[in-house]
Amino acid sequence: MTFDTVFRAARVLVDGAFRPADVGVRNGVVAHLGEVGTGRDAASLVELRDDEVLLPGLVDTHVHVNEPGRTEWEGFESATRAAAAGGVTTIVDMPLNSIPPTVSVDALAQKRSAAVGSVYVDVGFWGGVVPGNLAQLRPLAEDGVFGFKCFLAPSGVDEFPAVTPDEMGEAMAVIASLGSMLIVHAEDAHTIETAPHRGGRDYADFLASRPAAAEDTAIADVIRLAEATGAASHILHLSNANSLARIVEARRRGVDLTVETCPHYLTLIADDIAAGATVCKCCPPIRDAGNRDALWQGLADGSVDFIVSDHSPSTPDRKNAGDGDFEVAWGGIASLQLGLPLVWTEARRRGIGLARIVELMAENPAARVGLADKGRIAVGAAADFAVFAPDETFVVDARALEHRHPICPYDGRELTGVVRAAYLAGARIDRAVPRGRLLTRREEVPHAA
Repeated sequence: MTFDTVFRAARVLVDGAFRPADVGVRNGVVAHLGEVGTGRDAASLVELRDDEVLLPGLVDTHVHVNEPGRTEWEGFESATRAAAAGGVTTIVDMPLNSIPPTVSVDALAQKRSAAVGSVYVDVGFWGGVVPGNLAQLRPLAEDGVFGFKCFLAPSGVDEFPAVTPDEMGEAMAVIASLGSMLIVHAEDAHTIETAPHRGGRDYADFLASRPAAAEDTAIADVIRLAEATGAASHILHLSNANSLARIVEARRRGVDLTVETCPHYLTLIADDIAAGATVCKCCPPIRDAGNRDALWQGLADGSVDFIVSDHSPSTPDRKNAGDGDFEVAWGGIASLQLGLPLVWTEARRRGIGLARIVELMAENPAARVGLADKGRIAVGAAADFAVFAPDETFVVDARALEHRHPICPYDGRELTGVVRAAYLAGARIDRAVPRGRLLTRREEVPHAA
């Protein structure tokens, strides 16, 4: 057997465990997985150092690229460079914060046109559910979106309005007929409207304005309607661990429901957020230390299915709007490049192994969105890899990160774990050569009744 490249390492993550292996790659796909020395005939050999491990490329299904229309906030080039620098080889782009939002086939075409020739990793796209676009869901599904996103509370941008629970249920019925999935920003609008909104620089006041009950109420609506329609559903960026019991019980009843959380909910706590530190504002909000511990317990016991970034950058003037007023500033955290070291630093402190973290950040998100050849190292899988030094430490310098603006709540923090290289389809990602591909959902959409 001849290979384009053989990757040789003392620690390769295969089937949930590390072992010495040769990984032979042909035409961008893993063609051989065997003992060290078995991949002999190759055009090139990549030998990892003793302190490095070979991981599957991470899969981040929650990234706001914001292009076209708000490219000054981010963009395909800067976002995918940041992804590659963080060992993320596949992202799925959110349908909002771009103009136009991805709520029609024409808008999807504009987004793909903006991305062509500008992506350093593979990129898929979510469609959007907004009031009045039910007729667009089938054409979007047929054009290859990976599913559909809706908000149950205001999204922060006027061109992507929230839906009511009834409108979400109508969309779920259509989405179920398409064999697709609805992903939900699950905060209840009424609960937020009736919460105290004092504004200002005190994080406790902001936290009171987005109470945990808003998530619990919205998640109850998602469960009720998913159960009634049979739609596959997914809860985005869970911050309220109290909602996990409800989610677990729904699964026991057969509801097709998954849930994600994000690095900021796993590494930051409300008590540490200084007055005016709007760099830490996100929705739903970062909560207390006990809640963070409960989210980690959910990851350990399988209640939480995976970890993704919710990379949501903006310009400095938006992030600092209101001179530190949490009610006014843009709500979003940019961490696409730092996800693996952030989560790994905290996980190892808690005794959770790297193999489990990679499962949560690569294999599980890939499987949920139908990217069966991503997120794992196996014969027949995509040869997308990250070379990771799990014991090396570094200090975050926001100015050196690849995303567009040097805004990051982790600036100056020491983290453990360094991504030294990323490979896409067997070739090392070169920050000067965008070789990423635009992905489409491969499953055939059922014919209309």
